[in-house]
Amino acid sequence: MVRFRTHSVHTVLGAALAAVLLAGCAGQAAYQEGNALVARDQVAAGLVKYQEAVAADPSNAQYKSAYLRARDSAAARLLGQAESALAAGQAEPALQDYRRVLAFDPANERARAGLRQVEADRRHAAMLEAARAAFERSELDTARQKLAAILSERPGHEPARLLLLEVDQKAAEAPAGEAQLAAAFRKPISLEFRDAPLKQVFEIISRHSGLNFVFDKDVKADQRTSIFLKNSTVEAAVYYLLMTNQLERQVMDGNTILIYPNVAAKLKEYQEMTVKTFFLANADAKNIANTFKTILKSRDVVVDEKLNLVILRDSPEAVRVATQLVALQDVPEPEVMLDVEVLEIKRSRIMDLGIAWPTSVSFAPLAALDGAPLTIDQLRGLNRGNVGVISDLTATVNANKTDGDSNTLANPRIRVRNKEKAKVVIGDKIPNISTTISSGVGGFASESVNYVDVGLTLNVEPTIYLNNEVAIRISLEVSTLGESVTTRSGTVAYRIGTRSATTLLQLKDGENQVLAGLISNEDRSSGSKVPGIGDLPIVGRLFGSTRDQNDRTEIVLSITPRLVRTVQRPAASLSEFGAGTEASFRRRPDTTVRAPVQLPASPAAAAVVRATAAPAAPGSPVVPAPAPVGTPAAPVSVPPSQLPVTPQTGSPASGPPPASNPPLEVTPVPPPPPANPPTQQ
Repeated sequence: MVRFRTHSVHTVLGAALAAVLLAGCAGQAAYQEGNALVARDQVAAGLVKYQEAVAADPSNAQYKSAYLRARDSAAARLLGQAESALAAGQAEPALQDYRRVLAFDPANERARAGLRQVEADRRHAAMLEAARAAFERSELDTARQKLAAILSERPGHEPARLLLLEVDQKAAEAPAGEAQLAAAFRKPISLEFRDAPLKQVFEIISRHSGLNFVFDKDVKADQRTSIFLKNSTVEAAVYYLLMTNQLERQVMDGNTILIYPNVAAKLKEYQEMTVKTFFLANADAKNIANTFKTILKSRDVVVDEKLNLVILRDSPEAVRVATQLVALQDVPEPEVMLDVEVLEIKRSRIMDLGIAWPTSVSFAPLAALDGAPLTIDQLRGLNRGNVGVISDLTATVNANKTDGDSNTLANPRIRVRNKEKAKVVIGDKIPNISTTISSGVGGFASESVNYVDVGLTLNVEPTIYLNNEVAIRISLEVSTLGESVTTRSGTVAYRIGTRSATTLLQLKDGENQVLAGLISNEDRSSGSKVPGIGDLPIVGRLFGSTRDQNDRTEIVLSITPRLVRTVQRPAASLSEFGAGTEASFRRRPDTTVRAPVQLPASPAAAAVVRATAAPAAPGSPVVPAPAPVGTPAAPVSVPPSQLPVTPQTGSPASGPPPASNPPLEVTPVPPPPPANPPTQQ
């Protein structure tokens, strides 16, 4: 029994060992096949083989490393191809490359983002085509909404930005809520009312345009108005009626408008508020918020400095103006590249010519040379024999001329934004040690080290103008290290020579300017001569030595501005646009836009409505306004109980009252008679 169990264990171990060996062989074979496939640029098939090798031997780091390296390399190559194709407008090849990456690397975030970008580009292209079609149909509000949606998701979308500029140039800026009313608002109309009930005027406009008007309960029932318009639009008629009667409107749906008094309480109750988030690319969020508070008088403004965005809550008209203000301010800052050359020309001339004679002679007794003290008797016995010369009586002939020329060139190129400061320092930092001594009991001394810049220091501040000129404020300082100075306490300081210049100049784009004249000229002359003879003009050179030194240093600055990004002049629609009145941002209607309507060919192209309001008498017949324009309506008598009777304000007229109330006449312009008029029955 024991033998049987031992044999079974050996069999299992052998089978396991064989399986391990076979798996190792399979993994090695798959790994080699993967290498061969990757070498032949069949990366997808090679990755499959690498995965088989890893699955066969999960603990093999070589297989995992080869798989990850090949996967990352293939993903980088395909992602680069996809991004290049996407930048060239080829969405389908980019989509295929992104999908190929996700096939072997499903967690690749760049590929997922690329797919989202492709879908967004397709959606933006469809929205752009719809906006272009709306622009061609003069539906500018619809076009602006679609373009704003594109730019809110992708601010750098150049075709959308250019089309938005074209839309703005037409100067047809209507609030977004009235886009559905554009067709009815553009219908032509002519009105002539004198002291007529306001609601009856709106009734005539409603019949002509198909719009519904709902009145707030606080709109006066006896309010009367006068209006005379010819060849105008429904929008203009509604605008003037509201403005002259202290009323305001609120769009309820595609063909319904609510009319209410223009008072603070009603505005808070009816006026809809819009919340809009402005993501800023170039402007500062605080500056935009201050602009909103100053121009729009907005109170609900939130600034997020981290994301550089501004959130505004205001009326749709105020948000429309805010959008224009942001488009005006959120532009790239102009930049300039300053090509600077600083040249230091140093010239040194040294002339050392003559004979350097000994300047002094020393005598001493010979007895004192051995170091023994002299006695008075020895001093008395001094003579030429026991007095020696102890000075060096060597004469030196100097004939030396040294010339030195050195040029130090610095050529920094710096890119600076408009009205920002830039600084260039080329040189060394020299330590300057200062000692502080504390007096009193237990006083101590402390040392501190300050570093001083020695070399070239250039400060520039450009200002870029619309005419492509650049004003540059330049400050140049060149310092040199002089001799060291040691104080009594042992502190070492340095003498520093400085030359500086500050100026303000204005140059055109690419114009070069050379600033020179920072000259340091030193002439030094020193000599050692025999008195009297050494002062003779020519012979004096034999009885003395003279050293003449001339050092001349000049700093030359050359600067050339090259504009990288100029100041963008805003479009006419952005630099000047309507912003309502002091009390309201209500937009003035654009009466130049007309809807294409089918009217009879007659000299008068618009319907003319005449109405005269008079005091109503009980029992008087009233002829209502006709049906749509162009269809003459027969007078219809309506009982007074079915019509509102509005008494006339003011004092009654003198004389007997009229027998009946004059009817309300609505006279449409008749069509021209046909060539063969039919026989009237």
